[in-house]
Amino acid sequence: MNRTTLSLIAGTTALAAVTGFAALSAPDGAPGPGTAKAAAQLPVERTSLLCPAPSTSDLAETSYTSFTPVTKGAGSGGKAELRAATEESADASPDDKGTGKGTEKDTNQGKGDGKSGQDKPAEPVLTPKEPGKPITGDSSGGEAPALVGTADGRFAPGWTVQETTEVAAGTGRGLQGVNCTAPDTDFWFPGAGTQADRTDYVHLTNPDDSAAVVDIELYGKDGALKSAVGEGITVQPHSSEPVLLSTLTDERQSDLTVHVNVRSGRVGAAVQALDDKLGGDWLPASTDPSGSLVLPGIPKDATSVSLVAFTPGDSDADLKVRLASPSGLITPAGHETVHVKGGMTTAADLGDVTRGEAGSLVLTPTDRSVPVVAALRVVRGKGDKQETAFIPATRPVGTRATSADNSGKGSTLSLTAPGAAATVKVTASAGSEGGTPVSKTYTIKAGTTQDIEPPVPGGLKGTYALTVEPVSGGPVYGARTLAANEGGVPAFTVQTLPDDRGTVAVPEAEEDLSVLQK
Repeated sequence: MNRTTLSLIAGTTALAAVTGFAALSAPDGAPGPGTAKAAAQLPVERTSLLCPAPSTSDLAETSYTSFTPVTKGAGSGGKAELRAATEESADASPDDKGTGKGTEKDTNQGKGDGKSGQDKPAEPVLTPKEPGKPITGDSSGGEAPALVGTADGRFAPGWTVQETTEVAAGTGRGLQGVNCTAPDTDFWFPGAGTQADRTDYVHLTNPDDSAAVVDIELYGKDGALKSAVGEGITVQPHSSEPVLLSTLTDERQSDLTVHVNVRSGRVGAAVQALDDKLGGDWLPASTDPSGSLVLPGIPKDATSVSLVAFTPGDSDADLKVRLASPSGLITPAGHETVHVKGGMTTAADLGDVTRGEAGSLVLTPTDRSVPVVAALRVVRGKGDKQETAFIPATRPVGTRATSADNSGKGSTLSLTAPGAAATVKVTASAGSEGGTPVSKTYTIKAGTTQDIEPPVPGGLKGTYALTVEPVSGGPVYGARTLAANEGGVPAFTVQTLPDDRGTVAVPEAEEDLSVLQK
């Protein structure tokens, strides 16, 4: 297969698999056999996360923050660990596996030592001590590996890991952030590119004991791009493969949709989009194709916003475009609707659509509903002081959403209620090095977006986490922006806040199922 990939250590930001297991129980006074009962929401018992290798730049400085919210009913015991992915390539023999070693202070030590004949499990590079308090680690340079993490017991419900990288100069300079994510078998990434000034990689991380086989499909403005080398990519067990998109096709296009389809096994996947002039960031997967989508948290000082949309089927989609502003839903002048041809990627330049106010994009069908995926490419700054980030369409907050790696300044929480008004509780955790948790309640009016300065723990030392819990009203969508001024460049990164999967629906049993084993 003629394709170019980075070495495993190069930079992988696909991070995580979340799988919940909850025990069945029969409460006292349960109805007799044959009586159906409603499912109960119980804390998950085991969770997995995958973090991609952060950067190949020698100037990269990466921090990791791990956090588990305190969850009622989670019980006691358990642990959470992040370990370096085994460094092995498709042509490596079992005797050539590297070892991963690291400490909580320096995840760069998690890279393998390259000695043959060793097959020791990687030692954890980040191990939380208790729920409710973040723990941090860091690495320097371009050799930090991808990480594979698992959590069980009281550490599993809502476990969240944030990877944040600062790159001082060069392609992709600025602030890059990504939430470590769960492994899956199907991913859509609208907003990638293969033009001359872009260097985009899709990072594939396999957490399992058997190899995964993956197909990468590219769709441009005229449909599918021809590529034979994107088929049948093997990702070895406990390893990561960054694949350079420009090696999969000869066509150079600025707006592509990447489809990662896993034939066997499962992987974590994310796209690292790096621009020579506009910085770069991680492009997380869009939520599953849907007729209506919400893309929350456009920074109010965005100087350019581009919508990239794709419909996987043969049918065209006509979408109504509205901006949920602080005062309500408005239709951007000149961008009332967008037409997405079936199987083709469509891009729409929305300009400075927020015009100095908080905003979230709401897409709904004008007529019949056709499943669509979408993402926003957002630019802040002007001239040679510009920086880029991405906002994919996302799921609602649900029961609870969690954001790690917040500091006393530079964090903005954006919440939108596209339908009915909603009330939410936002809790700031204890700090990683000290501080007292604090909570505050906010009301989001119907059809609006509200940017808030999140509450800060009392006596904060270090970084802290935020949890968002709806109290009443309609669905809420959210995003967290981290911002920093780096040499006059308004560096930033945006992470959406879908449900943290802290609980799972489990039907209650109405009788002792052990009798079925006799």
